[in-house]
Amino acid sequence: MTAKAIETIGVIGAGQMGQGIAQVSAVAGLGVTLLDVAPEVLERALAAIDRNLGRQEQKGILTAEARGAARARIRTATENAGLSGCDLVIEAATEREEVKLAILKGLVPHLKPAALIASNTSSISITRLAAATDRPERVIGMHFMNPVPVMKLVEVIRGIATSDATFETVKALAERMGKTVAVAQDHPAFLVNRILVPMINEAVFALADGVGSVAAIDTAMKLGTNQPMGPLELGDFIGLDTCLSIMRVLHSELGEDKYRPCPLLVKYVEAGWVGRKAKRGFYDYAENPPRPTR
Repeated sequence: MTAKAIETIGVIGAGQMGQGIAQVSAVAGLGVTLLDVAPEVLERALAAIDRNLGRQEQKGILTAEARGAARARIRTATENAGLSGCDLVIEAATEREEVKLAILKGLVPHLKPAALIASNTSSISITRLAAATDRPERVIGMHFMNPVPVMKLVEVIRGIATSDATFETVKALAERMGKTVAVAQDHPAFLVNRILVPMINEAVFALADGVGSVAAIDTAMKLGTNQPMGPLELGDFIGLDTCLSIMRVLHSELGEDKYRPCPLLVKYVEAGWVGRKAKRGFYDYAENPPRPTR
């Protein structure tokens, strides 16, 4: 299969990442089936896609005709059978290995033999995920950045068994979506999160040790390193539960103490204070502007 031959894509998971992947795929001219087990989640995802496409039209990124055509290319499903005609399925479920493995095992009986599988995992071994399928040579990592319609990068990660044909096809497909590809090896957390999430974790350690307040840490990093967001604000944006999952992968697989999750990060997740999506993390988003919680 070549990138040109891929015309239909399935996306599993209609959360923020899944809906973004569905949107950029549809804008690129691909037919999209967005799958989630919860119909209400699909409804919210379609509403968000409508809003985002509308903003792109207002900014002149899309014409009204292109906006309508992109939206018409997206359909929804609640069962794996709805993905039977897809040329490529991108798994974009929560960052928990047991969840992803269960999804892949349930998916493969419904796919056509030539279909490719990509995982949007931000840290988990592609080789292990591929081994749970009937086609490890056709499985690859395709890690989009959040928010998907805005961020230009896609990490493409080969597992041990990933074929050259699968790699070249997916790389070309990402470029067709308007993305820039960074090729990463199948090591824990790959490139971006191997560097980024330990920085966020270290910022939480600095907070827990009393080196500075939330506001001081974020202000120092924004102005001192010219970052658009401070590390604690960025952690809230990513999701503190996702950050914790990535740190646990790094710590368990690399075995180095420098990857130990900060106990304060664990406490925030245990409290359900996981960031923007929960309206509370290192900032309280019920207030405007958001107020630091420590």
